[in-house]
Amino acid sequence: MITILTRYLTLFVLTLLVLAALSFSLAYLFPGDVLTNLTGITPQNEIQREALARQYKLDQGYVFQFIHYLGQLLNGNWGYSFISGLPLRDEIGIAMPATIELSTYAMLIAIVIGIPVGYYAGMKSYTTADHTINSISLFSYSFPVYWLALVFILVFSLELGVAPLSGRISLLFDIPNVTGFILIDTLLVKDIDRSLAFRDALHHMVLPTLAIAIITTAAMIRLTRRSVIDVLSRPYITAARSRGLSRWQIFSRHILRNALLPILPLMAIQITTLITNAMIVETLFSWPGIGNWLIQAIYQRDYPALRVGMLAVSTLVITLTILIDLFNRLIDPSREKYERGTV
Repeated sequence: MITILTRYLTLFVLTLLVLAALSFSLAYLFPGDVLTNLTGITPQNEIQREALARQYKLDQGYVFQFIHYLGQLLNGNWGYSFISGLPLRDEIGIAMPATIELSTYAMLIAIVIGIPVGYYAGMKSYTTADHTINSISLFSYSFPVYWLALVFILVFSLELGVAPLSGRISLLFDIPNVTGFILIDTLLVKDIDRSLAFRDALHHMVLPTLAIAIITTAAMIRLTRRSVIDVLSRPYITAARSRGLSRWQIFSRHILRNALLPILPLMAIQITTLITNAMIVETLFSWPGIGNWLIQAIYQRDYPALRVGMLAVSTLVITLTILIDLFNRLIDPSREKYERGTV
């Protein structure tokens, strides 16, 4: 166990160092003067330029600049936004939970619906029910998430008027940012109608969550169905049938757990797609998440925000991927002898 944790910790640290190096190099890849890209200030004379260069260690070699950059990141000094003038740490601390909330609810829907339906389709493999479920999931998975979100906006917001067009909650409610999850924060706030605020936040969340969840659910159905079909072809299933076990006994004792284990590593792959789709949907629904925040930074050429924002998103994806894979190894130790050296 200690060996596995050490390997994962080493992988995590090395990956973060590579990401930090790429983030550091962006200051030199952005168009324009490096000093101006970092500070947002155009030096008026050589004295001001030298003072700013000393402050950001630009008068030293790249290695010392990178070490200084790492120290600033670890100390929580991530710089300031050119546009708002606020610390980037605070802005990311507000935007990132909004993206995580949207992705979490979409993944919960995919798990609650996708896995049971996938099990059912696998158990009914190559029947009419299976073909119907497989066709619907394939059809749903083929939708581009931005197109699906635009259709939802057109139909439910503009035509029917049953869902809000944009935003996270109505402007009538002033909800302080406590946890970053709007549904939880509406229940923690005082001096307002909590139930009304909760329903309003839920109303705003339905369309963007469904736009992400439909595609993720379709992928989960197909992954689960394939896993169940693979398990049904194993020799121990034939042996269980020959012993006279009922269909339910075979399912509960042999199929349920063995079909679920291969799905967990694939869920780690879906994390990247899920967060990417969430960031796309945010821009269409004006959801104040990290994706919408990065798009605004691109439009306004807020280079420090772009540099730290992309590092934050990459760190989130890597962290979730490694945690899911580590959890899978903990519940299925037999993987270790087959996958030694892959991490």
